[in-house]
Amino acid sequence: MRVEQRQVKDQPLTVIVEYPEYDRSVERLISRIKNIGIGFTGKADGKTVSIDISEIYYIENVERKTFIYSRKDVYRYDGSMSDIDSAIADTDLVRISRTCFMNVSHLKEIMQIKNSHLEAVLDNGEKLIVSRKYLKDIKKIFRRKLL
Repeated sequence: MRVEQRQVKDQPLTVIVEYPEYDRSVERLISRIKNIGIGFTGKADGKTVSIDISEIYYIENVERKTFIYSRKDVYRYDGSMSDIDSAIADTDLVRISRTCFMNVSHLKEIMQIKNSHLEAVLDNGEKLIVSRKYLKDIKKIFRRKLL
């Protein structure tokens, strides 16, 4: 791999990815580039912190409160699920139920469980239930990640 960089004044940041063959590593790289600079603000231990989307494992709404889960920490998010839904277009966050978004870049495996539900296992061992309504989208994303 060769990395080049150059400054171009009065132009927006532009990233060009050239590759001999489009494969899984190229797809992951492009996905990570797209996610740069996208994040949310959360609160933990009386502090307000910025959480980059790549650090987010999942976002869940519990009893009308929204929480952002990273590998080790949990943050309280003051916005609504619809705020998140509108902010995550073209990112690795995908809705898996009415109350939960999952970051597919942290998806390790997916297993069929009873009642046509899926259990998504993240790379930190966390297990999430994918509801039937979102089953088709998740299966499509998981198949694409395997290619």
